[in-house]
Amino acid sequence: MKTNPIITVSGLTKIYDGGFAALNNVSVSIDKGEVVSIIGPSGAGKSTFLRCLNGLEERDRGQISIDGVPLDHNRKHRLEIRTEVGMVFQSFNLFPHMKVRDNITLALRRVKRIQPSRCLAIANELLEKVGIPEKADSFPQNLSGGQQQRVAIARALAMNPKIMLFDEATSALDPEMISEVLDVMKDLATEGMTMLVVTHEMGFAREVSNRILFMDNGEIVEDCDAERFFSNPEESRSKQFLSKIL
Repeated sequence: MKTNPIITVSGLTKIYDGGFAALNNVSVSIDKGEVVSIIGPSGAGKSTFLRCLNGLEERDRGQISIDGVPLDHNRKHRLEIRTEVGMVFQSFNLFPHMKVRDNITLALRRVKRIQPSRCLAIANELLEKVGIPEKADSFPQNLSGGQQQRVAIARALAMNPKIMLFDEATSALDPEMISEVLDVMKDLATEGMTMLVVTHEMGFAREVSNRILFMDNGEIVEDCDAERFFSNPEESRSKQFLSKIL
């Protein structure tokens, strides 16, 4: 039973050109501190759902509320949500001409107008948190994929978000680099960060998630706790999906 929703979604619908419904009347609420893995086949609407939550993708119908703030056309509301919701993408999206430290502090300096000395302290603290304090003066091209993704996580955390969205954050990494990024994500979950994670890493989803949203054809087909989903899913589509990947 939901007790403390920080994300509320009602009737979310997204239709692309040609009438394709990437999301079809999706309704769900996420409690503060929950770790929710969103899984399903390609084209199910998982990434579109995440992108709608922070306004990167415009919805056609439905309502979204983040920590009591409606995601509407009010500029103040949008800015507030953008600062409260951090997002990490499949591609790292780091600025190649900036050192790691400057990538992390850019939004702090430009958006929050924080003093340079404080920005530096925050960057150093976050690089320690993600396990690469020695890379502060490196440029992105001199880092491994796993290290770049950890910088991307640190950059998102710099804004002190209440919610973190991960959109297939490990899918572009070599297999040996995946675990170092998942370890950072596990630490965030342990600390109580509210997290929505689109992932193909079923071991992570089962071990770390409180809850699974299984999506297909733009809809949430099954919504249940992680252990029950992997051991005894209710829906035939969920069973079919798991039979092919486990």
